[in-house]
Amino acid sequence: MMKPVLALLMLLSSPLLAAEVQVMPGEGTLAAAIAGAAPGDVLLLSGGAYLGPVILDRTLTLQGDGSTVVDGQGKGTVITVTGDGVVLTGLKVIGSGNDNQAIDSGIKVVKGADGTRIEGNRLVENMHGIDVHGGLDTLVLNNVIEGRQNLHMNERGNGIYVWNSPGTVIEGNNVRWGRDGLFSNASKKGTYRNNIFRDLRFAVHYMYTHDSEVSGNVSIGNHLGYAIMFSDRVVVKDNLSLGDREHGVMLNFANNADVAGNLVRGGTKKCLFIYNAHKNLIANNRFEGCGIGIHFTAGSERNMLTGNAFIGNQEQVKYVGTRFMEWSFEGRGNYWSDHPAFDLNGDGIADGVYRPNDLMDHILWSQPSAALLTGSPAVQLVRWSQSSFPAILPGGVTDSHPLMQPITIPVPDDIALMEAAVAGRWTQGTYDDIDPDDLGTH
Repeated sequence: MMKPVLALLMLLSSPLLAAEVQVMPGEGTLAAAIAGAAPGDVLLLSGGAYLGPVILDRTLTLQGDGSTVVDGQGKGTVITVTGDGVVLTGLKVIGSGNDNQAIDSGIKVVKGADGTRIEGNRLVENMHGIDVHGGLDTLVLNNVIEGRQNLHMNERGNGIYVWNSPGTVIEGNNVRWGRDGLFSNASKKGTYRNNIFRDLRFAVHYMYTHDSEVSGNVSIGNHLGYAIMFSDRVVVKDNLSLGDREHGVMLNFANNADVAGNLVRGGTKKCLFIYNAHKNLIANNRFEGCGIGIHFTAGSERNMLTGNAFIGNQEQVKYVGTRFMEWSFEGRGNYWSDHPAFDLNGDGIADGVYRPNDLMDHILWSQPSAALLTGSPAVQLVRWSQSSFPAILPGGVTDSHPLMQPITIPVPDDIALMEAAVAGRWTQGTYDDIDPDDLGTH
C-alpha cells in the first residue's frame, strides 16, 4: 500500500507534469492525443479538421484558434465530456448525429463531469448545440450556436439543453435556429443571462426549474419569448421580447416568481400570459403594442402588479374570472395608455380609478358572435349604466392608483436593428409548422 506522505507528494506534484501538446489535424489524431494526455494537459489544435467523435474522460483543455474544426461525421455526439474540469475553447463543432431521442449534440456534459467550461466556440447545424446533462457548475460562455433549419421546427434540437444540472451558468451566447434557444428541465439554481435568441420556437423554455434566474436576455422574432412553466421562485428580469409571435412572457403553473424590468413589444399576440400562476411579483415591466397586454386566467391569485406600463395594446387586460382584483400596491399602480387621467395634486398618481374590463367584455369573451352587437344601442346602454352605477359591475381588475407616466426601457441600437429586420414577419402568411394552440402545453 502506498504511504500517505508519498501519495500526497504525488498529488501535489501532478500539476507540474501538465503540458501544452500540439495536435495536428486529421483522422484519429485528436482521439490519440486525448488517450495519451495527462490530467491538466492543454491540447493545442491548429486550423483544420479533427475527426471525431471524441470523449474527454480527464481534466483537459482543448484550445482551438478559431479556425479549428471538430467534425463528428454524423455519429452521435461530437464531443462528450465525462471528466471534471474540462475546458473547450476556440473550436468550431459540426457533424453530430441525427437522433433527437438520444440528444445527439455538438457538446455533451454528462453526470459526474463537474466544472466544465465551454467558452468562445461556434457550434453549427448539430441536432442539439450544447447538452448539459447532469454535470454540476458548468459554464457556457460567449458561444455562437446555429441550429438546423432543414427539419420541421418541433423535430429540431435545442440550442442549449440543461437537464438536472445545478449551478449551470449560461451567459453571453448567441443562439439562432433549431427548436428552443434554451430548454431547462428538471434543474435548479441556474443562471441564464445576457444571451440573444433568434428565429426559434421558444427563446427560453423552463420546465420544473426552480430557484433560478433569467436576466438580461434578448428574444427576437421567436414564436414565444420566455416560457416559465411548472417552476417556482424564478427571477425573470431585464429581458427583451421584440417581435415575438404568441407571448412575450408566459407564467404557466409558475409560483413566487419575480418578473421585473422586462420589455415586450412588436405585435405579439399577448405581452404577458398568466395561467394558474400564484404569488408572483410583476413590477416595472413595459408591455407595448400587443394584441392583449396581459391575459390573466385559470384561478391565478395573490399576484402583485405595480409599476408596469401598458401602452397601445389592442386590449389592455383580459381577465377571465369573477373575483375582484386590485392591481396596485402601497398606493402605486400601473400606467395605462388608454386611461384619460388627470393629476390635480401633481403626485404622479392619477386621481381616477382605472378599470379595464366591463360586463360586455366578459360576454364577448364567452360569446364571440356577440361582437356583431358592439355598436348597438343596447350595448351602449349597458356600458353607460355600468359607468354611472359601478355597483352593477362584475368582478374584475381595478387599479386604484394608476400612474401618470410610463416606465422607459431602452433598447440598444444593434438590437433595434435586429428587431426591425423581423418587423411584420407574422403577417406574411405561412411561416412555420407550429400550432399556436399547443404552445402552452409543452
